[in-house]
Amino acid sequence: MHTRHGRLHYAIIFSMENFSADKRRLRVLIHGTVQGVGFRPFVYKLATSLGLTGWVLNNSQGVITEVEGDTPVLHEFLNRLQSDKPSPAFIESIEPTWLDAAGHDRFMIRESEDKGRKTAFISPDLATCPICLSDIRDPSNRRYRYPFTNCTHCGPRFTIIESLPYDRPNTTMNIFRMCDECQREYEDPLDRRFHAQPNACPVCGPHLELWDKEGEILFSHDDALLNAAMAIKEGKIVALKGLGGFQLLCDARNPDAIQALRSRKRREEKPFALMYPTIDLIRSHCEISDTEMRSLFSPQAPILLLKHLFGSENWSNIADGMKPIPHPSCLFVSKDDRNPRLGVMLPYTPLHHLLMEDLGFPVVATSGNLSDEPICIDEKEALDRLQNIADVFFVHNRPISRHADDSIVRVLLGREMMLRRSRGFVPMPAILPQSTDRRLIAVGAHQKNTIGVNVGPHAFLSQHIGDMDTLAASKTFEKVIADFRRLYNLEPDMVVRDSHPDYFPSQFAESMGYPQIRVQHHYAHIRSCMAENDLAPPVLGVAWDGSGYGGDGTIWGGEFIVASEDGWRRKAHLRTFRLPGGDAAIKEPRRAALGLLFEIFGRDVSARTDIPSIKAFEEKERANLLTMMERGINSPLTSSMGRLFDGIASLTGLRQTVRHEGQAAMALEFAVSPSFSEDSYPFRFRPDDENTSSISSDQEDIVDWEDMVRGVLEDYKNKVDIGEISLRFHNTLALIILEIARRASLSKIVLSGGCFQNGVLLERTVQLLENEGFRPYWHQRYPPNDGGLSLGHLAAGMDSDTRLMKRNGE
Repeated sequence: MHTRHGRLHYAIIFSMENFSADKRRLRVLIHGTVQGVGFRPFVYKLATSLGLTGWVLNNSQGVITEVEGDTPVLHEFLNRLQSDKPSPAFIESIEPTWLDAAGHDRFMIRESEDKGRKTAFISPDLATCPICLSDIRDPSNRRYRYPFTNCTHCGPRFTIIESLPYDRPNTTMNIFRMCDECQREYEDPLDRRFHAQPNACPVCGPHLELWDKEGEILFSHDDALLNAAMAIKEGKIVALKGLGGFQLLCDARNPDAIQALRSRKRREEKPFALMYPTIDLIRSHCEISDTEMRSLFSPQAPILLLKHLFGSENWSNIADGMKPIPHPSCLFVSKDDRNPRLGVMLPYTPLHHLLMEDLGFPVVATSGNLSDEPICIDEKEALDRLQNIADVFFVHNRPISRHADDSIVRVLLGREMMLRRSRGFVPMPAILPQSTDRRLIAVGAHQKNTIGVNVGPHAFLSQHIGDMDTLAASKTFEKVIADFRRLYNLEPDMVVRDSHPDYFPSQFAESMGYPQIRVQHHYAHIRSCMAENDLAPPVLGVAWDGSGYGGDGTIWGGEFIVASEDGWRRKAHLRTFRLPGGDAAIKEPRRAALGLLFEIFGRDVSARTDIPSIKAFEEKERANLLTMMERGINSPLTSSMGRLFDGIASLTGLRQTVRHEGQAAMALEFAVSPSFSEDSYPFRFRPDDENTSSISSDQEDIVDWEDMVRGVLEDYKNKVDIGEISLRFHNTLALIILEIARRASLSKIVLSGGCFQNGVLLERTVQLLENEGFRPYWHQRYPPNDGGLSLGHLAAGMDSDTRLMKRNGE
């Protein structure tokens, strides 16, 4: 009996003797997320309710049980394992074996075994369940206002486990000895805390403290919580030790507090997330669909991007420094790039619930770090790294085994799209269509890094690690590698890495001393989306992002790739243009625009001072950059769609420089006119006469954007509304994809890369493709950005291994 993507398939052949009325013994091995979700207590209750005898235990592969009784009852037991399982559980496969009766006289939960290959799924951390919420709100309950309340249906899992199997001695709760009452709950099969490994209460469990910036204790227990709330009300910044690390909190109604947080954290313009105390307050500030509502209240409880409502009754209670304010209309600019969406979440731990109930208003809740660094997980580390940011430290003494940022989700086309996959989702695996006995480790990308390992066909991706631009980030990366190797008992046969030689993960892979598989960046994007959607080749992949190593001396990023059984080939790409200053262009969209203009007009473009991108430079700087491009000095060629977005944002005056990744492209998305129009710009295709790629001898098409750019310039000159220009630009990109799909003559079209986080682009593209009978696929449970790249690495690595074994006759 096996499951793929939540559908259980039965593959059991019973002999006639299985159906006799004699007593038999049934041994069942259950794989999946069955540890830390109340599965053993569930099996105990099911078996005893059916009058069966035997035992159940955790082991390194999952849960194993033996039950003994009449054959028809054993069949009922087997069926109900799936139908009646606890809601947080996920059964990947059930392996039954029929045996002679052994004479068990009762049913019991046995001690866990730590034997064999570690294949058990580790449960993600789960948001507080409604019953535990009732406990902490009930003055007569012994856990009233206790911030570490949990049960088998909720609480910490991934962030406290240290090794498999999932038992209390193998978690960070091993330092807390249960009191008699908690021990009674833990051992009572009828109690919902039966074998709840983090079980605790005010008598025996973790407790809170409020520290000053020197680490001196100001308050403890509930007084710490009350005074932390008071500090937020007074406009202070509070560093809170949460489930998977520290968060920085401040009053979202207080512009001075928000500005102080921005300044101290060095996060001038990137949006902050908000934690709200109630769904009613979210409704008063944001539009929310049924799908979005389900996401907010799910056990994963992610940050959700919602469209805000201006002018609502309570909206003025949010500080101007927090809410995105539309720019006053002036000239022909109808809208600037202020984000029309808020990242919101509800409380997801008892600690958050108690704090937010005491406050009654939304707070900024952002990662406890300096920008671009990993979050802190230890209070001593937080004192050191956050001392110049936080005013007070709200801590507890339950150790965090590993960090887990809040996950970020957006709903597009009626489905959730993961933008950052971490708390609540990790480490649930993807199930790949192929399997291998070889063990792989994928080291991921340089930006938005995650790593991944396989156990047979299962791909386990790590939590979000982040960009590999700081020493702290590289140390966290190495720690996560070591952590996953220990958790999954992994001695890799091969390491899968990006083909870029200068990425830190690539260099780390080189240092590991194992055989390597190098995977081209954009093919990894396509392979990631194929794996998530359980797609077999051939497909046409559209990989659009900011940059990736092309292997031909250029920077790729606007790619059309045909994936086949034998590998892949580049079908088409954007016409290349130069990026004066190389990486400096990532922070300055005006440089990407100058590269586009130079490709069309040459040096003569310097006289076009009516173009915002030209006016954005001092004359001397502009002349130097044009000379660099003429001479090919520090001006790499790129086919990047992300840089094309930047260039158009600059040409229309939306952004000339950016403070965070994707800001210019987001400005274009946010500027799109709400009125529906199919207007677009012209574009052309031309053969790639200069193609020297060794990847394939097939002709590559070049998507020539020149007519489109000329159209944008003309519209801007004629003072066409920026919203209309942006809409035409997005429509043109969708039409380009449609035309390449026609030329490729493949029905399955895979959309991946960071550009497909853009809702306008994704929705227009899917609509056009479906209208013409194509079958588009996009990301849902794994990010389209580089955070999902390690999944593509593992899938491509398994492909390579399978082809290698076939060649070797294995």
